[in-house]
Amino acid sequence: MDNFLYLKTLFTNPGNRNIDRLSELYANRALLKSAIEELTGGVIHSESVFNKHILVKPNWVNHVRSQTDSICLTTNHNLILALIEVLLPLKPSKITVGDAPIQGCNWGKLHPAFFYEEINTLAKSFKTDILVRDFRRVVFDTAKNNLSVEQNPLSDYIIFDVGKKSFLEPITRSDKNLFRVSQYDHERLAEVHRPGVHKYCISKALFEADMVISMPKVKTHEKAGITAALKNLVGVNGDKDYLPHHRTGGTSRGGDSYPGNNMLRNFAEHLLDIANKKIGKPSFRYWQKLAIEIWRLSSPGKVDQLGAAWHGNDTTWRMVLDLNRIAIFGMQNGQLAESPQRQLFSLCDGIIGGQGNGPLFPEPLPLGFLSFSDNAAMNDYIFALLMKLNPEKLPLLKNAFTLYTANFDNLFLNGKRIKSELLADYSVPALPPPGWEDYLNEG
Repeated sequence: MDNFLYLKTLFTNPGNRNIDRLSELYANRALLKSAIEELTGGVIHSESVFNKHILVKPNWVNHVRSQTDSICLTTNHNLILALIEVLLPLKPSKITVGDAPIQGCNWGKLHPAFFYEEINTLAKSFKTDILVRDFRRVVFDTAKNNLSVEQNPLSDYIIFDVGKKSFLEPITRSDKNLFRVSQYDHERLAEVHRPGVHKYCISKALFEADMVISMPKVKTHEKAGITAALKNLVGVNGDKDYLPHHRTGGTSRGGDSYPGNNMLRNFAEHLLDIANKKIGKPSFRYWQKLAIEIWRLSSPGKVDQLGAAWHGNDTTWRMVLDLNRIAIFGMQNGQLAESPQRQLFSLCDGIIGGQGNGPLFPEPLPLGFLSFSDNAAMNDYIFALLMKLNPEKLPLLKNAFTLYTANFDNLFLNGKRIKSELLADYSVPALPPPGWEDYLNEG
């Protein structure tokens, strides 16, 4: 079956979903394994997995910094191990588990010790290689305020040019580079995103895999509204210098950082550009703090977030869909094929989601769902409904179906085909990010 979405509830009463009770489910690996087997059994079996190289792509955005981070920031480690336990008896040739967290993520603090211990035990027991990989090409040393070059060599990546097929092409200017990503030199970004050229730094692990199982953690997102299966595929890009997140300036100046125009905010962004060219130098913090202070002097409202963390961000969703296009159609020679090139599934961790100021500072949202799908757009559309976030107001979801086929006839809940309207009885209202709150809550 193509374009399917299987949902499973891990609660008994939709009206009584307790965060503590749901978080306890993460410790029950036998239950998680059983749920995954139930969701995936019709698709992931010995014929589809035998002798295949499987790429498991979790959402490892950052290391845990608070107690709630352990349940709502990243894909749960026990859930990943449960999937591996499902896969290994089917005799894959190799399993790679990898992601590219933010550059400041401390990899040593990202994974609990038991995760590696269990990985090693499972690999030995089934005599199958299981590799845990950090896809980042460079890492930000927060203590030294510096980028250490080449954690992984450039030879581990394909520089993939989407060219004029890029979703960014319609907003790319020939006279001026407006693309920005926070704490990166915008001049480097201009080298890889200009009219007719839109390059990404893609881990070869994507192209070496016969099957990709993405494992997103569903959360709200300050720049895209929601992050789940679609946004999770951005993690196959290993260098943030290749990822436009917004365009500098207000909307009346061709940017999407904030609505309208404001001289103080324009000046603050100019100072931030200066700061980002000095990363690794003592003066970086001075210019960064000065930019922030000038921005504050402009009396910003909810939608006036430095870095375009608001509903008017018209860049991030385009970059996300570029990465989805590569994940579906990309070939190792750096070209886009006419037909899909690999099996691509998502197993979405929605037991406890993230709400509020996501993706980096979310608060727990007790959803109680796992999902399995071959259609990232369908998955995210349905989770938006489950979080009471209007999908029609999320540009990422409105445009995702230019890549993915919409077929909501193949929507199943606990093994039974249902209509999406019936999910209203299972929804839990999520707190949107500040820059989206008024927009999503209006009539």
